[in-house]
Amino acid sequence: MKDNHEFRVIRLRELPLPIPCCDCPERIYEYWVANVSTASWYNPECECLVAIHLNTRRRATGFHLVAMGTMDSVLSSPREVFRTAIIRSAAALVLAHNHPSGCPDPSENDIRVTRDLMRAGQLLKIEVVDHVVVGRPEPDRPRPWVSLREMGYFQ
Repeated sequence: MKDNHEFRVIRLRELPLPIPCCDCPERIYEYWVANVSTASWYNPECECLVAIHLNTRRRATGFHLVAMGTMDSVLSSPREVFRTAIIRSAAALVLAHNHPSGCPDPSENDIRVTRDLMRAGQLLKIEVVDHVVVGRPEPDRPRPWVSLREMGYFQ
């Protein structure tokens, strides 16, 4: 009698290990550098919007690419952002995207989209903890990221 077995290949890069709390911008940026920027699909020449899923203790349980845009914009809707978070039973999530220009200052669209996603998260009971915009370090700007929470947009 033949034994039928199924095998599945999983890319380990898409299954990051949980890290200590991911509730401050420094750790979110460290997570981005360690996991997102090294993913095979990552393109630093285009804006890449990522949702980092968090458990109740604010530890990262994974992330997914929500959308890849152009060099100065990325389109997304709450459906794409929260779909995987719901499937994975995330308690909260962090949004992060890069600015290919290197300047992490948020655009008006970044702020508007963040507010829309915060409202959607409130309805779904999935807290949006922060939205971090990643750029590049410059001599006059040592921090290569900006936190919309720190800027006061999460009030």
